[in-house]
Amino acid sequence: MRLEDRVAIITGAGRGIGRAIAEGYAREGARVAVADLDAATAEDAAAAIRAAGGEAIAVTMDVTNEEAVDDGVQRVIDTWGRLDIAVANAGVQHIEALDKLSLAEWRKVTAVHLDGAFLLTRAALRRMYQGGGGTLLYMGSVHSMEASPLKAPYVAAKHGLLGLCRAVAKEGAEHGVRSHIICPGFVRTPLVEKQIPEQARELGLSEEEVVRNVMLKNTVDGEFTTVEDISRLAVDLAAFPSAALTGQSVIVSHGWHMG
Repeated sequence: MRLEDRVAIITGAGRGIGRAIAEGYAREGARVAVADLDAATAEDAAAAIRAAGGEAIAVTMDVTNEEAVDDGVQRVIDTWGRLDIAVANAGVQHIEALDKLSLAEWRKVTAVHLDGAFLLTRAALRRMYQGGGGTLLYMGSVHSMEASPLKAPYVAAKHGLLGLCRAVAKEGAEHGVRSHIICPGFVRTPLVEKQIPEQARELGLSEEEVVRNVMLKNTVDGEFTTVEDISRLAVDLAAFPSAALTGQSVIVSHGWHMG
């Protein structure tokens, strides 16, 4: 098992990409903390991992709350005595034109993605520095590399995560900490499912046209990226044995963006 005896925490792990990563880590031998804003969703994911023979706990966490993030990471330490992998995956989306966008909606999206990633990073680094190293992974997007209409706060936040990842790679190196940002194309998660009718309304298209002509238009094969694709990559990056690979953005998008 490639992650045997490692301890990981994944935010937004109650469902979607985060849950797939948590399950993938557990299959590879990691002990996993499933962190999510929704306590019941987190416990359901953790219970599924335990039922499959893995080791997992559920952690209720609002990633925009400093105390909640610090307490959640401390619970991992109290339970397993260490932290080797932290994945900043929690995210939200808001579809609206910039000229209509409220400051409150801007702040909501950027707070979850950027503030949440910073708070997890800081709490994790404090433990990893003491423990001799670790890996920070960030869930970016093709929107870390380019932009789409109606998604300004999301695009800005995902670009910001790219910078945070690179800063961690530089600062963490002397402490044995590596970092990477995974940049998926569209993955058919609940977050994306919610966007389809929203974009259809904003753009005056059918939902089928949004999928075909907006979301998947620039892929090489008209296919969605899957949660299994992302989970597999997250395992590969966490298991890589040296700082030969750090500070990297890895794009998983069926050729939508080629970096």
